[in-house]
Amino acid sequence: MEPHMELVPMTSQKHDPAWKHCQMFKTEEKIHLKCIYCGKIFKGGGIHRIKEHLAGQKGNASTCLRVLPEVKQQMLDSLNGVAVKKKKKLKLTEQLSGYDNPADRVNEHSSLNSEAFFLPGPEIVEHDDDAYEEGEEGTTSKRGPRQKRPQIRKNPSESMALMSLPSVQPCSKKVHMAVGRFFVDVGLPAEAANSAYFQPMVEAIASQEAGVIGPSYQDLRSWILKNLVHETRYDVDQYANAWERTGCTVLVDDWNSGKGETFVNFFVYNSEATIFYRSANVSHGIVSADDLYELLKETVEQIGVKNVLQVITSCEDQYAFAGKRLATTYPSVFWSPCAGLCVDLMLQDMEHLPMVKVTLEQAKSISRYIYSNGFVLNMLRRHTFGLDLLDEGITPSSTNFMTLKRMLSMRHHLQSMVTSEDWIQSPHSQKPEGFALLDTMTSQSFWSACASITNLIDPLLRLLRIISSGKKPAMGYVYAGLYRAKEAIKKHFVSEDYLVYLNIIDRRWEQLQQHPLHGAGFYLNPKFFYSLEGDALLRSRSMVYDCIERLVPDPEVQDKIMKEMTYYHGGVGDFGRKMAIRARDTLLPTEWWIAYGGSCPNLSRLAVQVLSQTCGFIQLKLLDKLPLETMHRIKNPLERQRLNHLVFVHYNMRVKQLVSAKRTRRVSDPIAYEHDDMFDDWIVGNEALSVGSSGEAEWMTVDPALGVDAIPEVDDADDMGGGT
Repeated sequence: MEPHMELVPMTSQKHDPAWKHCQMFKTEEKIHLKCIYCGKIFKGGGIHRIKEHLAGQKGNASTCLRVLPEVKQQMLDSLNGVAVKKKKKLKLTEQLSGYDNPADRVNEHSSLNSEAFFLPGPEIVEHDDDAYEEGEEGTTSKRGPRQKRPQIRKNPSESMALMSLPSVQPCSKKVHMAVGRFFVDVGLPAEAANSAYFQPMVEAIASQEAGVIGPSYQDLRSWILKNLVHETRYDVDQYANAWERTGCTVLVDDWNSGKGETFVNFFVYNSEATIFYRSANVSHGIVSADDLYELLKETVEQIGVKNVLQVITSCEDQYAFAGKRLATTYPSVFWSPCAGLCVDLMLQDMEHLPMVKVTLEQAKSISRYIYSNGFVLNMLRRHTFGLDLLDEGITPSSTNFMTLKRMLSMRHHLQSMVTSEDWIQSPHSQKPEGFALLDTMTSQSFWSACASITNLIDPLLRLLRIISSGKKPAMGYVYAGLYRAKEAIKKHFVSEDYLVYLNIIDRRWEQLQQHPLHGAGFYLNPKFFYSLEGDALLRSRSMVYDCIERLVPDPEVQDKIMKEMTYYHGGVGDFGRKMAIRARDTLLPTEWWIAYGGSCPNLSRLAVQVLSQTCGFIQLKLLDKLPLETMHRIKNPLERQRLNHLVFVHYNMRVKQLVSAKRTRRVSDPIAYEHDDMFDDWIVGNEALSVGSSGEAEWMTVDPALGVDAIPEVDDADDMGGGT
């Protein structure tokens, strides 16, 4: 029988933070401590043992499984003595510097950086002190105190490699090498460093200084994932509040894994954000139009029929049937094929036109030769100041035409390269491939063809960027964008040769030619309404009436909207103010209606709903589908629930980066294996390519790329209405 335990109140002398998370008991002159989270009683070891218990640190105490994450981290910090170490290092810095000069401070938030600045050391490549070495008989053991290593003579190529290292602090190099080892060990692509969450992670770790312990396998699977789910659900709930105000669009993207599995992913678009909503596995058999209709109907009802303005799917017949049936069931919901996929099909068709096909193949032969040889690639990057030939689009076809345009803009740099002294004196200039490169680079017919194709295709590329942009809703720009693209093609030809291009456009755009939302978006965008005249506006007026009848069921409200439209047509009242006239070209259409549509509240509400929508989901095709495939393959119900949450968080974090208005264009290397799908035809041909006659690792001598996407983005929507 356990002796009676008497609770002892804590005294004010108990300063250690761990005392707040335990209770003290007394039995027969002995003191025991009890964890307030799991109830475990410690009969010895004092407060330090409680601290180890809460921190989950290996020692003389078992790990508490119910401690709060913030308490666990606090106990870890206390055990590692972060505050004491920081004070000591700051004091050491002041003693070594001799004076307090702000200009000499490398980083006030990192005492490691300060030490690296003030303490001189030998210029050798440092290895991680915490790395493990292989001991005798395959065992592993931590290194002891660092021994002075003998200087090893390096060959010239290694010396050049070391000289090319970025100029960073020794402690930063140590961090970079540690991160590199982790990336390579788990097989992460280097492009993972482009994640918006990568640098914040590094900074969070650095803020803890020495002694921080990373999350365990179970931490990542349990409380960390739970917290991420709660964070994501909170964000989604915030965005969902806007669905009632401005309406939303359901985006339906299907994907085949190549293993006989087909998945349908549902996203919800609003002008404030795009979110991943759900995923369905339709691999049980042939996906019928009836099955798709039931999925669409169920999703729309979950989101709220009154909140959904349109559903966008791919262009296949079964989706068209299901979408039109859904629109019949719910007259206030429009169905539309993805405008981005329609434009991409136009580009694919144009790739097969004889002149375009020949010119693209000539350009690809230039690129394949350059990117298969380290010497030539270095020469290119010197003459283009680090900029690459290849420009990545969101589809292979857009990549082809964007790269052709990039090459045309670099024409003089390329010609300068093949006529330079370095090229002439190199052995490559004397080889058949070198002669062929020179002939193409100096061919006037080749460059004329590039210019002609670029002028024809560029309006469609701009339209594709508008559709896939996350910066502004595309509904107010697509109708005008396609109209301007066709006008530009007509102006380019002196004869009726343009008909082959227009026929391609009309055939692929047939389902969207008279779409009410597209016409209404064009009509209600003041940028176009007050600057364009003619048949385009007259044709779109009837589409506005279709939207009024379907989106506003109340006849009285319909009549009010028609009356308020006369003010918009005449540009009177607030619509005619000088501020409103100037703002037609500077504000987003939705912002313009909110600012100046107060006297026409019913029309303004309709305009904001229509202009807040998107026209496609083609940019979502870039999302990684691997977590989705894994989730649907798991049979265990508990693990499947966890993976379902993991996919929910993963997709929403990825979508947020993909369509964020603050997204910066990434810097990447076109020869990286991550770009195989986009750049395959531009990097390698059907023939096998060698890495060099000597068999050496030639990639080590290649200068780093400035990037395929290093050119600043242009906001095409700002001038889409004004021609090309």
